[in-house]
Amino acid sequence: MASIKQNTGFSNAQAADAEGDLTPVTDETVAETTIAAGALLPDSLTSLQTPSNRLSVKLPDFRNLGICLRIIVIMNLLALFGAIFEADHLSDVLTKFTQVLALLQPIVLLTILLLYVIYPYLLKLSYRWSTAFVLLLSIMATSGVHFIGSLILGVDAMPSLVRAWILAAAMSGLVLYYLNLRQRALTPAIAEARLQALQARIRPHFLFNSINAVLSLIRGQPARAETALEDMADLFRVLMADNRDLVPLADEISLSRQYLSLEKLRLDERLTIIWQIDSMPPDALIPPLVLQPLLENAVYHGIEPMPAGGEITIKIYTHRDEVHLILSNPFSKQTSPHNGNKMALSNIKERLSLHFDAEAVLTSQVLGQNSQGQHYEVHIVIPYKKNLL
Repeated sequence: MASIKQNTGFSNAQAADAEGDLTPVTDETVAETTIAAGALLPDSLTSLQTPSNRLSVKLPDFRNLGICLRIIVIMNLLALFGAIFEADHLSDVLTKFTQVLALLQPIVLLTILLLYVIYPYLLKLSYRWSTAFVLLLSIMATSGVHFIGSLILGVDAMPSLVRAWILAAAMSGLVLYYLNLRQRALTPAIAEARLQALQARIRPHFLFNSINAVLSLIRGQPARAETALEDMADLFRVLMADNRDLVPLADEISLSRQYLSLEKLRLDERLTIIWQIDSMPPDALIPPLVLQPLLENAVYHGIEPMPAGGEITIKIYTHRDEVHLILSNPFSKQTSPHNGNKMALSNIKERLSLHFDAEAVLTSQVLGQNSQGQHYEVHIVIPYKKNLL
């Protein structure tokens, strides 16, 4: 797989000149920069915490293995509770439970199969209409199973069809309600991610050094200074957007490149980026602000503490209908604080769970020696999904 190294346009002399033009970062300067940066975006930061900015409720992904397993488990638990309620004695619970499952399990599996087929069409409907359609579908599946059961076992052996309809609609409603609650419990993680990323962008040292680096380019390299300012504007525009849906992986890569180009202005030759993305599927869908925060942590915890800097490697490829994102950076126990890193990883895990449930995996570990010593690696695995609309 070919590797692409991102190089800076600074020569050593230009870097020295630029560094000489930078004003030293003192506590007073940092405080002033913090106040100024905070004054730039007060409405954005406030709006991220208001109820109006919560994600719109939508149906779960019925093509997700984790969602399907949750539905089956919940339906079986409801059947068990029903058997316990109807049994006269504890010894009759197993018999009642088996009888209920004989009718319930085919209905559940048939409903899940139908939902899998029509899921792309449900996405085009509003939440209320799609929910009503799911309930109607469960009733239709119940009617079909009830009809087949009546032909095989006889009408007398089957429960009342009206009762079966009511139970199917009630149990389907409870499952949808649970999945809705679960989605609402996880959605604050997305607003939190936007808030953390936006606050990181106005972190005094990043903003102060980036602006001064741009100022040092205005006279000698105005075109490059203009490009850097455009990158900063694009970063803020994305971070302040309502990032509620999955985005193409190519968009996340573009945002990450813009961020790294700004860090290049500050770190120059201390920062080397290696892209290994020849096998990357650009149309794969991914939650926004996943790769960029990981790159920021790699710079902040891995590159900045190292006097000589180091390499950040981004490797993205597909394997068996899964997208793998691997990011590694230098690691040193003496110079790498990890509290902020763990917070970012925890937030990303929650958002991956919200969008992909059990099909998404995030692992992180410190690996052994490489050409530059130990390195810290984050490995994300998500299902390869494209836009169905």
